[in-house]
Amino acid sequence: MNTAGGFSDDLIACATLVRRGDPDRFMAVMAAPVQARRVLFPLYAMNVEIARAPWVTQEPLIAQMRLQWWRDALAEIARGGPVRHHEVVTPLAGSLSPELAAQADGMIAVRRWDIYRDPFEDGDHFERYIDSSSGTLMWLAARSLGRAEETVVRDYAYAVGLANWFRAIPELEAHRRVPLLDGTADGVRRLAEQGLARLARARRNRSGVGPEARAGLLAGWQAETILNQARRAPDRVALGTLGTSEARKRLSLMLQSATGRW
Repeated sequence: MNTAGGFSDDLIACATLVRRGDPDRFMAVMAAPVQARRVLFPLYAMNVEIARAPWVTQEPLIAQMRLQWWRDALAEIARGGPVRHHEVVTPLAGSLSPELAAQADGMIAVRRWDIYRDPFEDGDHFERYIDSSSGTLMWLAARSLGRAEETVVRDYAYAVGLANWFRAIPELEAHRRVPLLDGTADGVRRLAEQGLARLARARRNRSGVGPEARAGLLAGWQAETILNQARRAPDRVALGTLGTSEARKRLSLMLQSATGRW
């Protein structure tokens, strides 16, 4: 059944999930062309569901079962056959290719870290976590919309994921997680500089992302500002004061959407 704006009930349900669970990505989708929204809302709704799965229960086994449900659903899409009817899975199957659905499994598997309280093993483990979560999500979004080079998208997505991670640290610590290997001011500063370097490298290769795929990168519009704030004043990470006013957020998003320059 098609309803408002030609969106099905399932797509509207996806949009509602994103609006409630990930308001910044919701803003980014609403700044994208209408056709791109049909791709982005199911992807971001899936991400909301996956990201919160480890946190809605204190039982690790139940959390693992919730993540496995999503792995099974994506495996159905990857096989190219019938998929379970679900308000997110159904529209996702219509916009995500079998090849990309297979790649999406990695962004679910990495969420096992969220279930437990163990710290990251080393710097490579931390980088894999950011790349498998933020990187894979942005790659799926960009490639589903148009021409995109994976290395360019993942460089940009690493910076975005790191910025989002910095913002999440106060809540992670409140849940007794150990979000950073080195949480000192120097450690935060070094990470921010790494993120800014990856961002700069992605921008040097902007031609690797076609015009249609750029809507998949809109969700990263705040990354540079946040990483610069963390680099200049690392204490803002622990204080939870990264970011800008709602008015500035909206203005910068409109500018990126209008110019296409990320």
